[in-house]
Amino acid sequence: MKKIYAFFVGVMLTLMTNFTMAQAHKTRILVLIHSDNGGTYEIAKEIAKGIEREGKAEAILKQVKQSANPKLKDLPIANVGELPNYDGIAFGSPVYFGNISTAMSEFLAKTVELWSQHALEGIPATVFMSAGSGAGKELALQAFWNSLAVHGMILVPTGIMGNEKIDKSIPQGNTVLGTSSLAALTNTERPSSSERYLAGMQGANLAKIASALVGTRDYRMLEQKKKAAGRGESSIHNRLKEKNITLPKVPQPAGNYQPYVRSGNLVFINQVALKDGKIVKPGKLGVDVDEQEVKAATEITMLNVLAVLQDAVDGNLDRVKRCVQLTGIFNTEEHYSKHADLMNVASDLTVTIFGEKGKHARATFGASSLPVNSAVEIQAVFEVE
Repeated sequence: MKKIYAFFVGVMLTLMTNFTMAQAHKTRILVLIHSDNGGTYEIAKEIAKGIEREGKAEAILKQVKQSANPKLKDLPIANVGELPNYDGIAFGSPVYFGNISTAMSEFLAKTVELWSQHALEGIPATVFMSAGSGAGKELALQAFWNSLAVHGMILVPTGIMGNEKIDKSIPQGNTVLGTSSLAALTNTERPSSSERYLAGMQGANLAKIASALVGTRDYRMLEQKKKAAGRGESSIHNRLKEKNITLPKVPQPAGNYQPYVRSGNLVFINQVALKDGKIVKPGKLGVDVDEQEVKAATEITMLNVLAVLQDAVDGNLDRVKRCVQLTGIFNTEEHYSKHADLMNVASDLTVTIFGEKGKHARATFGASSLPVNSAVEIQAVFEVE
């Protein structure tokens, strides 16, 4: 009897622990969009309101790339590695010729590693679109479903929910696969009040399903996958280990400026040959240091640039789409002309790490002096996700 009693006590404690963990886990749902003219964004806001309607879920609204629409200039950019962090995802896009938008398609094409890790399996997902005249919207929504089904996500359609309450005197973007807005139609506000209503219901339904499934996934395995994705343990991380390249700590600014500035998808970085708080191989080439010493200083400077870049992409260098421009400035005598040879050190290091994505435009020139007596300064521009 004691053994049976102990067994049942153990079972009850396990169930109570799992229930408590599930209750403590706040339901977080990503509303991930690409929007050109703002139609998809307007629906996304209604989806988010629906998600948070019951107060049991939190909606996080992000976009896959920077939009030219001023309404979206402050909307955060998502990265592929963060998708497994969420309990549900609502995907939104304009309709492009009966398909999802190019930007959304490019983003989903980067989820191959998540697919190979089964990282999105079991996450509920729903889709919505801004459909212009409405032509091809079902094809486009179906294209969304195809991509998400391959990941093993739980597809949450809209069916005919809310159909009895919409205004049927004007065309509406209601489909059984997801809400859409007929954005190009005139003489009526778009999204219409009915389309907003449907989007709110869709968000609320996704939140209900996502909340019910919290605790059913293996969170320990998921946490390991999230950490691997966050560290960027794929091509770039492994390449650094293979080449025995260790990035330094990010040098701290010595004045009223930032280590980097991001504008849209571009990251701007300036660095000098600083290591452990001291300038390495300081001075003027041909007077204080020779070419080999300046090349060593150039390598250290470029490593500083890459350390700052890694910080700018939250530790995941696989988010770097390409190196756009490198500019090398060298502290040289007036008649020195081999600046390109010195800068090759930085260029070669960049291509070694990023491969084809590391090939860049370049400028090099000499200066009579540089800040803190550094022999080199490098300015860099990278495009990132």
